Amino acid sequence: MSSGKACMEADHYFTAGSGRLHGRLARRPGDLAVVVTHPHPLYGGSMDNTVVGTIVDAYGRCGYTTLRFNFRGVGRSEGHFDDGRGEQEDLRQAVQSLVDLGFTRIDLSGYSFGSWVNAHAVPDHGLGAMTMVAPPAAFMDFQPGLRLPRLSLVITGGRDDFAPAALLQRLVPVWNAEARLEVIEGVDHFMVGCDGELMRRLVNGAAVAVAGV
Repeated sequence: MSSGKACMEADHYFTAGSGRLHGRLARRPGDLAVVVTHPHPLYGGSMDNTVVGTIVDAYGRCGYTTLRFNFRGVGRSEGHFDDGRGEQEDLRQAVQSLVDLGFTRIDLSGYSFGSWVNAHAVPDHGLGAMTMVAPPAAFMDFQPGLRLPRLSLVITGGRDDFAPAALLQRLVPVWNAEARLEVIEGVDHFMVGCDGELMRRLVNGAAVAVAGV
């Protein structure tokens, strides 16, 4: 695995049904890449969210090329919010843009709304592992009987009312019986003040996923 040295992000544009979408790509040697998705656009979510940044940094430390992007209608991304439907197409095209660059192993990680989009738009080609941070199962409906064979790790806060640990303890084994659920005690949905702990858990999760390749 790469040493994961610091790497500057560059603007990255790709096309989805809504038009041109804007992201930031930090490219590293090798064929490992991850797409990181952001919280709900109608509540101020964007790729500049601090938790999204922590996820990007964690995967970067593990040697991944990282791509974060704004869903349609956010920032410099064209289009309008589409209640999660168009956003699934945005994700698929983000993955395709990495496939077009030659990446053969592409992981997914999302925070809050982003994890919901990832779970419902899992691409078929080149997908590696999936991690979720605070999937909002008490706020958004996850498809009944949803199966996520690539899901490896779910992280939530012990005081998260949108992604309550008790509910996720029931759902995660349905999504994937081998996935781990980790709870950061004393933390709510916004993960304020726990960047270091979240980073540690994500780095460990990404390292385990890479070792399983």
